[in-house]
Amino acid sequence: MGRRAAVIGSPVAHSLSPVLHNAAFAALGLSDWEYTRVECAADGVAPLVAGLDPSWAGLSVTMPGKRAALAAATVATPRAVRVGAANTLVPVEGGWRADNTDVDGVLGALRAACGFTSGSRAVLLGAGGTATAALVALASAGVRAVSLVVRSASRAAEAESCASRLGLALDVVTWDAADFAALASASDVLVSTVPPEATGPIAAELAEAPCVLDVVYHPWPTPLARAVAERGRTLATGLDMLLHQAFGQSEQFTGRPAPREAMRAALRTATGNLLPLPL
Repeated sequence: MGRRAAVIGSPVAHSLSPVLHNAAFAALGLSDWEYTRVECAADGVAPLVAGLDPSWAGLSVTMPGKRAALAAATVATPRAVRVGAANTLVPVEGGWRADNTDVDGVLGALRAACGFTSGSRAVLLGAGGTATAALVALASAGVRAVSLVVRSASRAAEAESCASRLGLALDVVTWDAADFAALASASDVLVSTVPPEATGPIAAELAEAPCVLDVVYHPWPTPLARAVAERGRTLATGLDMLLHQAFGQSEQFTGRPAPREAMRAALRTATGNLLPLPL
């Protein structure tokens, strides 16, 4: 019997996850496995998961359903609990296990594209869905202090809760009061989870950080990517993150090591060889 997997979220039509996972299935010889997209709002996650039959090997979860996915699971990995959200659901006896491989995505992107393996201070721009996964990843790389820059301090509540769970010192700075050049130059790594139009006017200041992850990859290049290149710093991107988070998902779905080269080749082809996507 063939197995099934899918990415769920809303909107989901643009997702590149099928490119990655169908390439993995093909490389592993799983010719009767199929990975698709399923449009699903946050309030639809629990009923959707409850209705899946035993042919399902797992789900990738994108926005806005990651917190709902954690709530729908019967068990969860420690890192999913720390993040407060799940991007991966796999069937287990009596229910579903939640995990968050976005942590791997951040770490893998920083390591492969920037050579970053450890540091003590970080700057994080934005407090949306990716921010808490970035905090867990940074903490696992030894970061102990993070400056979180947000439009309004009221947006920082989830990040503050996550930092508290991690024992991280989190300094919340509002966008209009931030000295971006000083923050960046004093950091070991900077992670931007905000749109390109937000970083455009301050891109040169942000590029003072020795290592930058810009989770945006469309349209390319972003103002931040251009500034980092001009400054001669190292850059990881959202495509790097997407690739590296998919490896752990593939392994949880199939129970076999991820065919990393095949997955990278498929993603590069699907994106017009936009980025090198180092492993």
